[in-house]
Amino acid sequence: MAFSRGRGRGGSRGNSRGGSRGGSRGGRGNSRGGRGGRGNATSAKLARSGIRTRAGYRKFDSQRVKDVEEESEGEEQQQEEKSVSDVSEEEVDEIVPVVKAYNALLQGFKEDGEQEDGGRRKRRKIEVEEEEKEEEGVLEDEGSEDESGSEESEEDVAGVVEDEDDDALDPYEAHFANMDDNELSKRLKSVQASEWRTEKQPLQGIGNMTLSMPSNITGVILQQPASKSTLHLPLKKRLADSVAKNLPTLDKLQQTLAPYIFNYTDLLVANRTVSNAASLRSLACLHTLNHVLKGRDKVLKNSARLAASAEPETLDLRDQGFTRPKVLILTETRQMAYNYGQIIIDLFQPEQVENRQRFKDSFSSPIDEASPMPEDYRELFAGNNDNSFLTAMKFTRKTLKFFSAFYASDIILASPLGLRRIIENEDKKKADHDFLSSIEIVIADQADAMAMQSWENITTVLAHLNLQPTESHGADFNRVRPFYLDGHAKFLRQTIVFSAYTTPEINRLFNTSMQNIAGKAKLLPTYEGVLTSPALAGLGVKQTFSRFDSPSPAGDPDARFKYFTSAVLPSLLRLPRPADGAQGVLVFIPSYFNFIRVRNFFATSSLTQNIGFGAIHDYSSVPEQRRARSHFLNGKYSFLLYTQRAHHFFRLRVRGVKRVVFYGVPESGRFYEEIVGGYLGTSLEGGGVSVEEAGVRVCFSRWEGVAVERVVGGSRVRGMLGGVGDTFDFV
Repeated sequence: MAFSRGRGRGGSRGNSRGGSRGGSRGGRGNSRGGRGGRGNATSAKLARSGIRTRAGYRKFDSQRVKDVEEESEGEEQQQEEKSVSDVSEEEVDEIVPVVKAYNALLQGFKEDGEQEDGGRRKRRKIEVEEEEKEEEGVLEDEGSEDESGSEESEEDVAGVVEDEDDDALDPYEAHFANMDDNELSKRLKSVQASEWRTEKQPLQGIGNMTLSMPSNITGVILQQPASKSTLHLPLKKRLADSVAKNLPTLDKLQQTLAPYIFNYTDLLVANRTVSNAASLRSLACLHTLNHVLKGRDKVLKNSARLAASAEPETLDLRDQGFTRPKVLILTETRQMAYNYGQIIIDLFQPEQVENRQRFKDSFSSPIDEASPMPEDYRELFAGNNDNSFLTAMKFTRKTLKFFSAFYASDIILASPLGLRRIIENEDKKKADHDFLSSIEIVIADQADAMAMQSWENITTVLAHLNLQPTESHGADFNRVRPFYLDGHAKFLRQTIVFSAYTTPEINRLFNTSMQNIAGKAKLLPTYEGVLTSPALAGLGVKQTFSRFDSPSPAGDPDARFKYFTSAVLPSLLRLPRPADGAQGVLVFIPSYFNFIRVRNFFATSSLTQNIGFGAIHDYSSVPEQRRARSHFLNGKYSFLLYTQRAHHFFRLRVRGVKRVVFYGVPESGRFYEEIVGGYLGTSLEGGGVSVEEAGVRVCFSRWEGVAVERVVGGSRVRGMLGGVGDTFDFV
C-alpha cells in the first residue's frame, strides 16, 4: 500500500526545522506518494533522476553547478555529508423507507445472529496499549461494553434518571430525536439535489458570514443572534455548573459562532489564528462534551425505562447508532490533540481521570518558548509534532478514561494519517472503519496544515464516515435511530472545520462533504493584504503581478508552464549579470507537480543549459539544503527552485536573494511576506542588492482569486482578476 506523499516527522529526536519529535512513533506518510498519489518509491525515484524521451529514458542532474572549483566542490560535499545527518523522510438518492433498510441490514447480519445464540457477541476494538501497537493500529477481538452503558453503576443510572427531563426544543432533541419525518424528507431532498438558500452577512470586526439552508425550508431565520454568555447555551445542568467556573464569559468570536455550533449547523471558520485558536478549541470542546453527555444520559435513561417496564417490547426507544463513538476530533499533531484533551478535562471536571499521565507522556513534549521561528510555525511544530496517531476517550458519570477501546468509547482523537492507516491497512484483519459508522460530530482543526501534509488523508477519512457497518458489533437494532438504518446519517452529521485560510480543497469539502440538513455556514475574514505590512512597506521594491490567460482549472498547469517558459524565464535570462556574478533568482513554486515540471525543464532545455540551478523541496535532506543555499549565495546557482511545502516545513533562511519569482501565488499571505520581506529584505539591508536591481514577479490566473486576495487585499483583487490589463505594479 502506498500512502500519499507526506513529510516525515517521526524519526529520532533531531534538530531539523521540520521537527522530528515523537520518537519512533511518527512519520509523515508511508512512502513518497504525491499529493493525489505520487506513486510508489520506485516511480518517485525515477521522477527525481531522469526524464523519458523518444530515445528512451535519459538520466539528468536535478541541479546544475557552474564549472568552477569542481575539485574543491567534491571535497566540500564530502565534509558536509560527514558533519550533518540526513533528515528522516519519510447524488441524488431516493429516500428509502425505514422498514426496507432495516430488513436489509438484519439480513446482512443474519449469519452473525445465528452464531450468537442469544448471547452478546464479542466486538472488535482498537487497543492502544503499546506505542508500537498504537502506530500500527492493531485490531483485537475483546469483549467490551455496549452503547447502552451496561458498565454503569446503579448509582450513576439513578443520577441520570433524576437529572433534567428532555426538552423537545433542545437542539440535540430537535436535530437527532424529534424531527418530523415529513420535515426530514423535505430537507433531505433539497440537500441531495444540492439546492441551498444562501445569505451573506457582514460581521463587524470578525469577517463575512455565508449562511446556507436547504432551499425548500422557509420561514427560518438564517442568521442567529449572538450568545452573550454560556448561560444562554443549551448545556447539561451539571456541565453548566462546571463551565460557569472554567468558561464564565465568551469573547466576541465565541458569541458569534456559538449559536451555529450548538444548533448543529456545519461550520467552516477560515480566520483561525494563533491568538483565537484557544477560543475556538474551548467552544468546540464544550459542544462536544455537551453532545456526548446528552446522548449518554438519554441512552441510560431509556435503559432504565426498559428495565422497569412490564412490557418492554411495546416501547419504541430510538436513541443509538450502530456503534458507541459519536465524536471524531482530527488534529495534525499529537501536541494539538493533547491541548484538546486538557480542555475536555477542565470542562468536564471528572472525579477520576484514568491514564492521564500516560496521555501526557504520549502526546506532549517540552516546548521551546525562546524559538525564533514565526508564531504559526511554533504552534504547529512545537512540542510533540508526530502526526500519525489515534486514541479514544470514554466517559462515565464521574470518570474520564483515555486510551479506551474504540468500540467502548465516546470520542475518537486522531490525526488524518493515523486513521487512514487503520482504514487502509494492508492486513485485512487489522483494517477497520466500522467504529466511524455512527459519528455525529466531526471537528477538524488546522485544516490548512492538513492540506500541506496531504489532503487525500482527509478525503479518505470523510469517505468512510457513516457507512453501514460490516459487522453488527452487538448493536441493538430495536434502538438504532431510523436515519442510521436508512443510510442518511451523513446528512445529520455536523462537520466543524477550523483553518487559517481557505484552499480549493477546503472549499470543495464545504460544498460536497458538508451536507447537513440543519444548514451550513462559512466565516471568512476581510483581507487587507500584506503589501502594506511592516515587513514590506518600507522596501521600495517594485512588485509586479502578471495575469496570464487560463481556460479552465484543469488546463491551468499547462497555461502556467507555457507562460513561465515563454515569457517570464527568457526575460530573466536577459538581465545583465551583477558585478559579483550571482544572479540570485529565487523561484517559489506552490505545487509539487509544477515543481517537478519546472525542474525537468531546467535540466533538459537548451534555454537553460548554461545556467546553474539548484532545488530545495520538502524531501531535501539537511546536507542538500545547506549545499543548495551555499551555492546560491556564492553564485554557483543562478536560480534556486523552492517549493511551498519546503517553506512550510523548514522556514529556511535563504541568503543572496536578489529577485523573487512566484510561479504561483502562495496559499498563505504570511509566506509571501516572509519571502519578500524576509529573504529579499535581508539582501537589501545588507547591501547585497540595490532597490533598482531587486524585483518581484508574481504569475497568477483568475482561478487564484482567493490566494491573490490574501496578498493584495479584497479592495484590489476584483480589478486584477477581471479588469482591463494584465499587469499590476505595486511599490
